[in-house]
Amino acid sequence: MSVKQSITRKDIDRLAVPAIISGIAEPVISLVDTAFVGRLGTADLAAVGIASSFFLLVAWVLAQTRSAVLAVVARYYGEGRLEGIIGLVPIAIWMNFLLGLFFYGLTTGLAEPIFRMYNAEGEVLEKAVEYYRIRSLGHPIVLATFALTGAFRGIQNLSWGMWICIAGALVNGALNPILIFGYGSFEGMGIAGSAWASLAAQVVMFVIAVWILKSRTPFPIVPRSWHHPELKTLWLLSGNLFARTIALNICYYLGNRYATGYSEAHIGAHSIAMQVWLFSAFFIDGYAAAGSVLVGRLNGERNWREVHRVSWQVVRRSVGIGAALALIYLIGYNRIGAIFTNDASVLALLGGVFWMVALTQPINAVAFAFDGIYKGLGDGKILRNVLLISTFLVFVPVAWGTDAMGWQLHAVWTAFVAWMAVRGLLLALHFEKRHAPAHASEGG
Repeated sequence: MSVKQSITRKDIDRLAVPAIISGIAEPVISLVDTAFVGRLGTADLAAVGIASSFFLLVAWVLAQTRSAVLAVVARYYGEGRLEGIIGLVPIAIWMNFLLGLFFYGLTTGLAEPIFRMYNAEGEVLEKAVEYYRIRSLGHPIVLATFALTGAFRGIQNLSWGMWICIAGALVNGALNPILIFGYGSFEGMGIAGSAWASLAAQVVMFVIAVWILKSRTPFPIVPRSWHHPELKTLWLLSGNLFARTIALNICYYLGNRYATGYSEAHIGAHSIAMQVWLFSAFFIDGYAAAGSVLVGRLNGERNWREVHRVSWQVVRRSVGIGAALALIYLIGYNRIGAIFTNDASVLALLGGVFWMVALTQPINAVAFAFDGIYKGLGDGKILRNVLLISTFLVFVPVAWGTDAMGWQLHAVWTAFVAWMAVRGLLLALHFEKRHAPAHASEGG
């Protein structure tokens, strides 16, 4: 067996930069929606915050096949037998599309009772339902695009996803002000215009992804068969990641529910804080994506010593990015909220908890990095178990207890900080116990 060149920090950065750009596309779309809609009023801001969070909840729960596709394709790529996986990719694409179509019908019909569960009432409820019923048309498109980009990542190409997401963000940014506020003789559509802008961006991203698949990869768009030897592996890994993401989104749901129950201004402030937090999560997740791609390939090569060394490089780079984001947020502490709203009560509440959003960034980085590493290894079971433990033994009791003490938004964000700290710690301990080579030298 030939000696393979070691993976360097430059190799990780080369993959991470396009992954960061592509990863922040969906939260950037939500941030742009929030920034423009915030000019319409606090009720509109709260409605978009709730509806966007639920849209992302559904998308993230169902999109775990992207990580599963990445892990399987990367393993075959590392083994040097990519032809053996060609038939699985179109199955995953159509599986995601049909799953998204089903959940579009299910959640659109139940939108009003769903948002009542978030404690939304009156104008906020009405606007949240209006926004979601338009944006949810994108569920099958978004999920199919995730499967496509998972295949691209599996063959070690993250730049295609980057250009796809840049195109989507540009379309959304250009259409938002026109569709929300109007232009010339075109009358603005308000909050509905924001949802249509997001949907248009998602359609553009899907069309570009299909074009790349057909013109640049060996994968077909139409399955030749609905059977494949790796389909069971794909389903099992997706199922574990599905359960993991359900637990993850219970935390997001509870945070929104508590905040909405406090007041309209509280959910407005929490919506801004959460949009910034989610943007940061996807930004940091670029290095986790690089870790998934590289570890998946190394897993196929059976290069366990390099898996350990590269994984800790990814963790260190992620923590550095998280620390830089924390510093930026602290420097811009009193300016960031004003981008989204001029409501003094919302800004005052945001200022009370935004330091916690900043504090959690390097803590989040550890958990996100190991999430990516374990996805690359195809080990969804440990990710599922860690999320279940940290959600039901940490987040839920901390949120409940501190809310009972009257901490309000501080209760929600104390729970988030504790939740992320435990996730990162458990994954780090498990990784060292399971994957540290007996005689591995310390990687740089």
